[in-house]
Amino acid sequence: MADREEDEELQMALRMSLQGSPPAQPEPKRSKPPQSPAAESPEAEARRKQRELMAAAAEKRLRAAASPGPFSVAPSSPPPPQPEPAPVEPAPAPEAAREETAEPELEPTGVHMEEAKEPEVEEEVEEEEEGEELPPDVAEKLWAMVFGGGVSKAILAQWSNQGISSDPETTMGLVQHEGGPCGVLATVQAYVLKYLLFFSDDLSNPEVSNPLYTLGQRRFSQSSFVAGDDFSSLTDDRKTRALVHAMVEILFLCGTGRRAVVASMARVNHGKNDAVLEGLSVESAMDLHKVLRISTFTSRKDAFDILLANIPLFESRLGAMLFLISALLSRGLEYIQADRDDPSQPLVTAPFGHASQEIVNLLLCGEAVPNVFDGKMDLGGGMSLKGIPNNVEVGFLTLLESLNLCKVGQYLKCPKWPIWVVGSESHYTVLFALNPNVQEENELEERESRIRRAFDAQDQSGGGGFISVEGFRQVLRDTDINFPSDKLEDLCNAGIIVWSEFWQALLQLDKRAGGMKDPTGLMGKKQFTIFHFNGIAKSVLNGNASVGGSVPIQRPRLCKLDVTVPPRWNQDEYLADVVSSSTSGSKDDSILSLAPPVQTSQHAPLVDCIRTRWPRAVCSWAGDMPSIV
Repeated sequence: MADREEDEELQMALRMSLQGSPPAQPEPKRSKPPQSPAAESPEAEARRKQRELMAAAAEKRLRAAASPGPFSVAPSSPPPPQPEPAPVEPAPAPEAAREETAEPELEPTGVHMEEAKEPEVEEEVEEEEEGEELPPDVAEKLWAMVFGGGVSKAILAQWSNQGISSDPETTMGLVQHEGGPCGVLATVQAYVLKYLLFFSDDLSNPEVSNPLYTLGQRRFSQSSFVAGDDFSSLTDDRKTRALVHAMVEILFLCGTGRRAVVASMARVNHGKNDAVLEGLSVESAMDLHKVLRISTFTSRKDAFDILLANIPLFESRLGAMLFLISALLSRGLEYIQADRDDPSQPLVTAPFGHASQEIVNLLLCGEAVPNVFDGKMDLGGGMSLKGIPNNVEVGFLTLLESLNLCKVGQYLKCPKWPIWVVGSESHYTVLFALNPNVQEENELEERESRIRRAFDAQDQSGGGGFISVEGFRQVLRDTDINFPSDKLEDLCNAGIIVWSEFWQALLQLDKRAGGMKDPTGLMGKKQFTIFHFNGIAKSVLNGNASVGGSVPIQRPRLCKLDVTVPPRWNQDEYLADVVSSSTSGSKDDSILSLAPPVQTSQHAPLVDCIRTRWPRAVCSWAGDMPSIV
């Protein structure tokens, strides 16, 4: 009689678990244990534990249905970021605690799941572990946001055949195939390098991606790899954990530090994805709706564990697309559209399917802003352009700045770690140093950065490098610069002040008056080593291919560059000082001892990118020149 009563209670719990929104009733009761375990027969004990298993699954589904999902409507403006918890092991939330206490009951001893009388419960538990379905309307919005309405099969093929993985040839680098998703790959690569180079001893700690932890553990010391630049010593486990930490950090950055959404696939758990991925095509929002499963995490440890368990899926051919979707959903689709200047355009650009600057910025700063300058640019009339809102962990440089097509702000040029994504017209690569000291500035370098920020704050030309007279006077007040009246009148005579003319005037103005001229001549120089990694692996048509020539393959390549930055006067004056000191026969060789030896500078487009960060830099390398395409 007691067994029948318990069966009726169990059936009620199961019916409630299958409803879309449970009624306001008390939680389902668990089966009552017998009064005396010694008097319970083995068969009765097995039946009791089986009922407890199914009741626990029903209760878990009830709680999941009652909690808000990742697709709830966002408020009109993003909530302000909340401070991260202190870098200690967090106590589980009440709900999480209840789930953890129920976990042992999900592994009954001596009970085989195939003997269960309710096979549909097994399916419900499996679906719960995989996450929620992507609602059809959200799938439509997501697809239109990423690919637009008329995406070609060639672009879809690029994004459907790119995993986040390395191979033995790249050692520490991710392989990129035929462009397209390289913006995602290069940005993830930059974060992977952060953990490999500067947190290699902490990779077993799931909390290492917490900003408060990294703030406390931040090391301004040379990476351990500097001895021989030996990246081949990296084990697969360290590379995998660095990749997972990078993914966790990016997703929580997109989720304002409070949540991470992980996109996976139906019936794909713990690496069992080959059968599902074979022959699978994702060519529409409906395809996305059918295969995608979404899980939301507020704990970095939980997100780390699930990503680590499912890393084979992200290494598979759909990995880059799944990670981009995870980042977009972590931010929230409505917030993404609010970040952008023109939300009508797809994030994957036509006609070649490249990741837009908005995608790269989302992964760098957590917001899908379209510009690379600092903060917002007010255009008047209530209109403004959005740039990078605050400091970033890894930065960004671009060839387009050397062509005067944009202006990268100090947030991206001077990240917390000496790692930069490098953009060209059609590709993204990575530049990094092993020693954070390359970012350190002397007194006059810091002053130049301060003046440049003040100038850029008044620049309403979209990065054109000129400001109004009124804005110029504000710059002088903010930076304590005192030009002689005749020089000030000369600069303001044209009605606008161009940065290059302003800078030349500062080079002639004494440091004591707020200028950059150092009467001591002790400005010194910089010499350092930097590395460039291009992960592209693609076919390149040989010029003789039309007459039967071979088709060489471009492979991922790591290039080491030696960089020398001359003192902070202009190059002509620097060379003139060297020549003057050399021909005068003077016994005082202080200028020569401080100045770098005159060397022939090797040139490549990458050097132009480097010079946007370190003006006048002279670069050299061994072997083929580094490629940013």
